[in-house]
Amino acid sequence: EAIVTSEELGQDLEHVEVLQKKFEEFQTDLAAHEERVNEVNQFAGKLIQETHPEEELIKSKQDEVNASWQRLKGLALQRQGKLFGAAEVQRFNRDVDETISWIKEKGQLMASDDFGRDLASVQALLRKHEGLERDLAALEDKVKALCAEADRLQQSHPINASQIQVKREELIANWEQIRTLAAERHARLNDSYRLQRFLADFRDLTSWVTEMKALINADELANDVAGAEALLDRHQEHKGEIDAHEDSFKSADESGQALLSAGHYASDEVKEKLTILSDERSALLELWELRRQQYEQCMDLQLFYRDTEQVDNWMSKQEACLLNEDLGDSLDSVEALLKKHEDFEKSLSAQEEKIT
Repeated sequence: EAIVTSEELGQDLEHVEVLQKKFEEFQTDLAAHEERVNEVNQFAGKLIQETHPEEELIKSKQDEVNASWQRLKGLALQRQGKLFGAAEVQRFNRDVDETISWIKEKGQLMASDDFGRDLASVQALLRKHEGLERDLAALEDKVKALCAEADRLQQSHPINASQIQVKREELIANWEQIRTLAAERHARLNDSYRLQRFLADFRDLTSWVTEMKALINADELANDVAGAEALLDRHQEHKGEIDAHEDSFKSADESGQALLSAGHYASDEVKEKLTILSDERSALLELWELRRQQYEQCMDLQLFYRDTEQVDNWMSKQEACLLNEDLGDSLDSVEALLKKHEDFEKSLSAQEEKIT
């Protein structure tokens, strides 16, 4: 009876399980004694049937044994119910503690101030965070189940209701905290991603501008008309490539302006990079225009050299004709020479127009 009337219900789940195991041993012992009680009842019945002179005393003792036995069995059932209830409460406490422990462990990860140093590291952190958020989504069902279990246990174990409510509130507080941390970290990682995406575009564009400047400046001025024409064609191809990058410059500028409009934490850096990008683009266009003018001047010069050379060659050839002493030795030859001289004068007029 001391076992079944014990008020000890355990301090934790492990302790309760130890008490339950001891109680199971007691129940085995109790079941073993039931046969002994039956034997006592059978023997008492036999004595009464034989009209034993102490029949009244025998009946009294039999009733006393049976009453004690029933009382013991009733107390055993009560003790079993209490231990079962204690196990339910302690199992709830353990599940809540384990859940809170997991939440705090993940909370430490989400409290990290590492938001990435470049685009690749930010993307890796975002993937990792999305994995944590999937874990949280899965945990939400468990949190809801534990809250529902808390409500049930408060109804079925009113004596433990206040302690259960404290655990429930502790769980909810930790759950709300980690959800807030997760949302804040996701927002910061997105801010970092947008910044690193902008900075990567900035680096790509400024690097391309540097390469394009070197390419535009690489060509020497031509020494003939064909070379000058090739330079102008190649220079126009460079302009086509510059025009093809206009959308990239526009996109980078829009990304930067969006960061500024959102009040991004790196707004000063973004503003500086936008200025540099605009200046680099303008400088590239100015360089292209300067070289275009130089190439066109080179083309004009080479055309002039070519035309001058052609005129010089023509004049040298004609001068040789004019210095010829042959004035003809017959009417036909003189007429032929006159015709040739008239052709020369016409050609001279055409060359004069070309020269002037």
